[in-house]
Amino acid sequence: MLRDAVLELAPGEIVGLAGQSGSGKSTMSLAILGLLSRRHAEVSGKVLFNGVDLLTASEKQLRSIRGQQIALVLQSALSALNPSMSVGGHLWEAWRAHSREGREIWLPRVQELLTEVSLPCDEAFLNRYPRELSVGIAQRVLIGMSVLHRPSLLIADEPTSALDVITQSETRKLFQRMNQRFGTAILFISHDLLSVAAMCERVAILHDGCVVETGPTAAVFAKPIHPYTASLIHALPGLPQGNETMDLLNLATGLQSTDTKSGLIRKPSPELR
Repeated sequence: MLRDAVLELAPGEIVGLAGQSGSGKSTMSLAILGLLSRRHAEVSGKVLFNGVDLLTASEKQLRSIRGQQIALVLQSALSALNPSMSVGGHLWEAWRAHSREGREIWLPRVQELLTEVSLPCDEAFLNRYPRELSVGIAQRVLIGMSVLHRPSLLIADEPTSALDVITQSETRKLFQRMNQRFGTAILFISHDLLSVAAMCERVAILHDGCVVETGPTAAVFAKPIHPYTASLIHALPGLPQGNETMDLLNLATGLQSTDTKSGLIRKPSPELR
């Protein structure tokens, strides 16, 4: 259940949504896209995207927005892919869901996109099936599908939780590159405070379905105001007791490989409130 969940994203911004498991992070991502059942639920408030209230939008309106203007990258890449469909099949279905252009337009776009996410773009790779992919490669395929239509907003729901530390780092860099290359705003949902601190300009802390604290990432983690935020930081393993906030920020600085504001190519994208 979400309550008092106030969150804003500016065009081209990377915002982290952090909280422990069960705090409502994934619920918020599904609520934004209108993917939650409303049976026996009381729904109030607004989800404003480019002037459209997604809570009151028709299913036809939502279908035109999902995947084209707002994209979602799920936690488990291999589970999100259809085991009976090839990589090329996934990309083609994602393409034709929002475009009437044929394969002569699709193929060059896909080849460019696969190169952007550091994947092979030859026919052999397009003919591979999810069972033939590693988790990290499958995650890159999902990210490629998500930005196929150059969405204004990308929601990444725990995208690094199932990955090893090296692949986590590569995935964070990939999201930053998509942000820089296309000016895509990113809602980065994670319980991993280190990843959030490393790549997000702002952070919102979610506790029991309520946003209890929000602000610039460095400021929130350096001097947390809400006790729950402080408890999340203090619970991090391996940080010296008494100075966890500074050690978190120092570790996050070490993870940063690129400045998220350096060389940004920002195109106009709507705000989500």
